[in-house]
Amino acid sequence: MEARELRYFVAVAEELHFGRAAQRLGIAQPPLSRAITRFERRLGVALLERTSRRVSLTEAGSVLLAEGRAILGAMAAAERRTRRAATSRPSLVLATKAGACGDLLAELLDAYAAEPGAVAVDLLLCESQPQRELHDGQADVALLHQPFDSTAGLDTEILNTEGQIAILPSAHPLASRSRVRMADVDALPDLPPARWPHPDGGYPDGPGPEVHNQTQLFQLIALGRTTVVMPESSSANLIDGLTAVPVLDAPAVTTVIAWPPHSRSRALADLVRTATALAESSVDDSGPLRTDERGDGQPALAKVGSVSAE
Repeated sequence: MEARELRYFVAVAEELHFGRAAQRLGIAQPPLSRAITRFERRLGVALLERTSRRVSLTEAGSVLLAEGRAILGAMAAAERRTRRAATSRPSLVLATKAGACGDLLAELLDAYAAEPGAVAVDLLLCESQPQRELHDGQADVALLHQPFDSTAGLDTEILNTEGQIAILPSAHPLASRSRVRMADVDALPDLPPARWPHPDGGYPDGPGPEVHNQTQLFQLIALGRTTVVMPESSSANLIDGLTAVPVLDAPAVTTVIAWPPHSRSRALADLVRTATALAESSVDDSGPLRTDERGDGQPALAKVGSVSAE
């Protein structure tokens, strides 16, 4: 397959319309249609079903759309990382959700800056799902929160684990409680849970409002339109009119530092080592040694050397 063919096919598969895909690609429609036909003929499979009224994906086309997006994303990421590596100013780009990891992020940046050979760390504050910035090459490393963020295809080290809180309007009856359970929060018809976007940009079904970032979310809660269950550390960013109540049976949230497994940056290795050292210093020395989330049994500080081969 050629990258050009994949770009053409992905555009048509996402638009499901040859005219819009051609406009998006900046080419005329007839050559695009011919290119897709040649592509299908060479593969020996039908990727699209065409009628006079609509275009739809075959099962094979759905598979190639997912694979094609990954391939094109990897190519774009390789180009971005290569260009950044050639700049005269060495740096790392760290992605994290805006408003998340406040104290942890500040401690990490301060500790790393004090290390010999530390490079500049540029922050990429995301509205949601910072792992996408790793996959597309926009970032070198990210702070992610399980189970909310996917770590598939990434190497990770655990930094901390915390409970969750319900963020409620201060005037709401539940806000006066010392603790609540998930069933209490779920049974609030006047405060339907906020809906965050999926990786593809769509939203789950439900009566709650669609939200894009924490600032918008907190405003909507203060106005009595929604509620949310979030990590305990989010309470540091509360605005007036909001109250945080611990949720006893909410699943624990684990913060991890994540990076692409093929990274060979010494600066990245140093940053990860600094992060894991901070994590180790915050727990009892007699506690168990953490391993990475793949369960391979490698000690945290030993495994991180794999990013510093060069």
